[in-house]
Amino acid sequence: MRIAEISSPDLRPTPSLSDLLSKLEALTTEIERHSPESPLPESLAGNLRHGLTQLASLAPFQNSVKLQIWKLSYRLWNACVDLSNFLRSSSSKITDEHAKLRQVSADLLFLAVDVSGVPSPCFKCASFFYKTGTIWHDLSKYDLASNCFEKATDLISKFEVMNVSDREERRLLLDLNIARSRTAWEVSDKNLAINLLNRSKKVLFGIVENYMDLANQYMSFGKLALSKNEVSCVNEALKLMSEALELCEKGLRNVKKPEETLALKELRLKTLRFMAASHLQRDEFESVLKCVKVLRDGEKGEDHPSSSVLAMKAWLGLGRYGEAEKELKGMVVNKGIPEGVWISAMESYLQVVGTSGAETAMGVFVGLLGRCHVSAGAANRVVQRVVGDCVNGEGGRVRAKVVAEFVSNDKVVALFGGELAAKERSVMHALLWNCGADHFRSKDYEVSAEMFEKSLLYVPHDIENRSNRAKGFRVLCLCHLGLSQLDRAQEYIDEAAKLEPNIACAFLKFKIYLQNKDHNGAITQVQAMPTCVDFTPEFLSLSAHEAIACRALPVAIDSLSRLLTFFSSGKPLPMPTTEVIVYRTLITILIQEPRDETEVLKYMKKAHARLSDLGPERFFGTGELGIRERNWFALNLWNIGLKSGQEKNYQVCGELFRMCAEYYGVTIDGQMEGNNSMVCKSLILAVSAMLAAEKLSKNPLLDNEVKQAIELLERAGKILMSGSTKTHPDDENAMIEPHFYFIYTLSAYDLYTRLNDTESKQLVLIKNYANSKYCNPNHLLQIGLNASEGPRPNTQVATFCLNTCISSLLSSSSPEYHTVALILRKLITIIGIHKGSANDDDDGEDGVYGMYKKAYRIMVGLKAGEYPVEEGKWLAMTAWNRAALPVRLGQVPEAKKWMDMGLEFAGRVAGMDTYKSCMEDFVTGVEKKVEAQGHLIVGS
Repeated sequence: MRIAEISSPDLRPTPSLSDLLSKLEALTTEIERHSPESPLPESLAGNLRHGLTQLASLAPFQNSVKLQIWKLSYRLWNACVDLSNFLRSSSSKITDEHAKLRQVSADLLFLAVDVSGVPSPCFKCASFFYKTGTIWHDLSKYDLASNCFEKATDLISKFEVMNVSDREERRLLLDLNIARSRTAWEVSDKNLAINLLNRSKKVLFGIVENYMDLANQYMSFGKLALSKNEVSCVNEALKLMSEALELCEKGLRNVKKPEETLALKELRLKTLRFMAASHLQRDEFESVLKCVKVLRDGEKGEDHPSSSVLAMKAWLGLGRYGEAEKELKGMVVNKGIPEGVWISAMESYLQVVGTSGAETAMGVFVGLLGRCHVSAGAANRVVQRVVGDCVNGEGGRVRAKVVAEFVSNDKVVALFGGELAAKERSVMHALLWNCGADHFRSKDYEVSAEMFEKSLLYVPHDIENRSNRAKGFRVLCLCHLGLSQLDRAQEYIDEAAKLEPNIACAFLKFKIYLQNKDHNGAITQVQAMPTCVDFTPEFLSLSAHEAIACRALPVAIDSLSRLLTFFSSGKPLPMPTTEVIVYRTLITILIQEPRDETEVLKYMKKAHARLSDLGPERFFGTGELGIRERNWFALNLWNIGLKSGQEKNYQVCGELFRMCAEYYGVTIDGQMEGNNSMVCKSLILAVSAMLAAEKLSKNPLLDNEVKQAIELLERAGKILMSGSTKTHPDDENAMIEPHFYFIYTLSAYDLYTRLNDTESKQLVLIKNYANSKYCNPNHLLQIGLNASEGPRPNTQVATFCLNTCISSLLSSSSPEYHTVALILRKLITIIGIHKGSANDDDDGEDGVYGMYKKAYRIMVGLKAGEYPVEEGKWLAMTAWNRAALPVRLGQVPEAKKWMDMGLEFAGRVAGMDTYKSCMEDFVTGVEKKVEAQGHLIVGS
């Protein structure tokens, strides 16, 4: 806190008494001269309050000073009175500033309340506080009002009530108690409020006016309690009204003038009616009837409208509907009962009696019609009261029927003829139309059609009302559509089209075609809609929704496809929805159509073209919304692509996956949201589908198609090699499964066979795959088998794959020897074909003999039958047979090498004992022959 902000005592000298009085007089003069048209400055009240505080500190005063203070107070008060009179004449509200000035005036007078020479100073000062408190009360400043009333009470409480003789002073005693009571009620101190009213009974002084005012205040509190509609409050209301009734009775005993008697009796009857209403609220129906009986048994007999209503409701509560009906009919005869009161009573009767009282109500209504020949406006009021909320179950339908019969009466219709009744005629039309609309919304088309038909009775047959009549025919068409009365619906819409041909007529005709299941007619009508003058694209959207609801999918497709043309037309038309939603809806429908993948693809491509034109944010939207929209298109392409692949529709499948990659590759707000993996997989499957289509159709891919496929794979390869995706096969959240790498490698290998320098590219590709952690021996085996077969075999790739595969299998803890045996056989075959026998004397691992030795080493140590017997026999027989040519050529060492290999295999394969014995005999014979000749014959 700064030093300047620290408060210190005011050391300025207090002004003298004369200075203060001069200051107050100057401020009072300023208020007297103030223009009432301008608002009071806030400083005036503050300055007066400050001067008053300083003046109070100089008390007590001489009597002459007190008289001067009284004059100042009255001058200030009179100035306030002039200001308030002007405000009331100009219908302006009294402000807080005005009340503050009144408060200062009263407080100023209070300083000199013990002045000599002024008659009844305490009562005069109390009057100031009472009037100021009343102003605070009106401003809802109840604490300030209460403070004023309490000060006034303190001032006059020192006087004995019976010693007060002045009429105005006596009246102040009563007014002050009532005012305090009203303020206490407002701050929810009801006990004090009622206590103050009870005190007021001591200051009535036998004056009839006082009895009436106090009774009215009891009544006012009673009505407030009654309005809360709570059990405790209703009980309290009855007590208060009983007090009011008792005061009326006492007042009547003290009355002296005839006019006073009449006023008190009116108040007494009013109190009885409210007591009856209180009993009715408590469902004390017998007490209600007792009150009504007292009202009717008076000197002249009560004929107030509410008496009949109260009696009727009481009879209804007791279940005595016959008595209630008599009261209702008696109200019709009573000319003094307003139509509004009668209608309210009739609605209460219908609400309780329900449908069983409809006949009675209709008969009474005819009686009411006799009372409504005064004007068209009276008929409108009657219909409005009866219709009300006409959609209310069966009772609502009955009331609607009653109204329909009433408004179709020739005499009633005649009331609305001519130009003078034009306004009332429009009101009647609106009442009937709204009733029909309510029933239409509740799907009660029968009653709705009847009300709309009756409403047309109040539409003139002139040019100005052609549009209203056409509107009526159109809505009647809708009603009969709801009732499946298509012929009548067609009649009404044809009439409407004659009066006002517009888009609404075209749309309703479209609905009729749909209901008749005439899809061609519906599509023709859709094509005609844009030619209407008031056409908007929204009607195409509505047509699509209607067609979907009727399962007329071809019609919906046609409507949506036409709606799409307006997005790209460049015309400034209000569109019913976004373009992406239209595409999504259309594609959803197409997906439901069997074997319609080509149409789905067509609109997916169109949507992508619009996406490219507008940009992702404008087409899909931004943020999460845009991402969801993009993923919807991509995911559906993925699913349809998989379905097409399963159905071997590979050509469409490839295009679907290619488009899928394009959608997954769209960035929203610069974020890919982890869709790199889906782009990669889509590209891989797209190329795989292209190759599958080629194989199925046996039509080789064209050069540009091969180039295109390679470009797609290169895009996929960049994603695979970028490390931007999780790819570990043990990762549960892996984004790209290992088999996609295999498909990618297999497809790339196939495509590379069609290029120059094929073998080197293929070998590099396969080695990269083999060296990766995603390599699977089975996949590698498949690649090797493919490389060894077909029109464009690659021996290097085949041998590399097979050798790598066999090494991987043998390094396993439990090798699959069946697969190992097949690979060995394949390797021996490939090497034998492509290397021939030129290297048969080569014992290297890459030669044929080396492969046999590798097979033998694998078999060594295996249990019987662990290595496939058939494969073992094949190795033994083929190794032995390879010795045949060297034998014929006399190449004994070469022949001996292969025969020994065959014998070794035969010795390890079950079931070859006989073969082995024959082999051994043949080898022995060859050895003997060599020994006999003494030398070896070397073949050329």
